[in-house]
Amino acid sequence: MNETQETAIADFLQILEEHRKNCEQQGKYVEAEVAKNRYEELKSHEANRRLESMKAQQIKERLGVEEAHMLEFQQFNLLWDKKSKEYEDQCDNNTKAMKDRHLEELKEFQQKLLEKQQKPKFSTVLLNYRKIEERLARSKNYSEAHKVKAKADRLEAEETEQWNEKKQKEMFQQESQFKATKRQELNALQKRIKTGREAHKKQRQLALERLVQRYQNVKNELDASQNLERMNAERQGRASLLMTDRKSVRRKGSMLSSA
Repeated sequence: MNETQETAIADFLQILEEHRKNCEQQGKYVEAEVAKNRYEELKSHEANRRLESMKAQQIKERLGVEEAHMLEFQQFNLLWDKKSKEYEDQCDNNTKAMKDRHLEELKEFQQKLLEKQQKPKFSTVLLNYRKIEERLARSKNYSEAHKVKAKADRLEAEETEQWNEKKQKEMFQQESQFKATKRQELNALQKRIKTGREAHKKQRQLALERLVQRYQNVKNELDASQNLERMNAERQGRASLLMTDRKSVRRKGSMLSSA
């Protein structure tokens, strides 16, 4: 109901009250009774209407608070889901970049190891065989030179194989140490990612708690305000009914005195 309609009802109540008074003064008690009953009926109806209107408005206000909270909650989730995705995407990119870098560094490290590969350092026995072989060859003792060369070749093959095995083992150890260092670096990154993820979750939880607390504060304030409004309306309604009853008693007393 708008303000114009409420003004019209108030005006009509005033007209009824004036009519009742006029009828009472003129001794038209039947009409006065009708006006009185109509006035009380309309006033009671208006009080009930106002109370129901207030209740409807309060329900609307509570629904408004709930809808605003749900909208804020949805926006909260969208925002933090976006932040989470951005964080995870960045973590994936950083992890991939580190793995790619480690792979390139490993290739460079392996290449350097191969470039640093030295020629075998042969034993004194083998070097002595080669000297004897050379001396026999110079003296044209080819038969003995051939025998010594065969021994020297066999020994050189053995020492070369041993040298290669040793160097391969050293390279493997160095490569293993290199890979272990890179694994530690990757593990450190993953640990930082995990720590950051936990911090992100904690920040989200704290932000959610603040959001819920704000909603609860607004809801509590609205409940308190509406309870006060309802109590005032009920008190005014009771006061109005009591005033009507007192007026009725006074009118009856006046009518009995006149009789």
